Amino acid sequence: MADQNVRNAGFTSSGIKGGSLASSMMSHEARSSGGGVPSGGPTSTLQEMGAKGTTHSSGFTSSGISGGSKASSMMSKEATTHGGGVPRGGTTSTVQSI
Repeated sequence: MADQNVRNAGFTSSGIKGGSLASSMMSHEARSSGGGVPSGGPTSTLQEMGAKGTTHSSGFTSSGISGGSKASSMMSKEATTHGGGVPRGGTTSTVQSI
């Protein structure tokens, strides 16, 4: 995953860009969780990466998730929480798709 893709989606070092995919995700996630964006969710994870410009070192790549990476750890924890599978629209799948 390229840092530029994250910025293009609206996750920037100065915050989430209005009218972007990022703002739409944030709005949807806030509505579905009762008004706030949960820590560790797709929006907060992508915003952290966009602010720091750290997507390359996280393990999310164009050919999949790198073994032994932060992304791999996230995927494993999410799969364990959801009974063995990574849910569509979850943090790992959303971040990987961008």
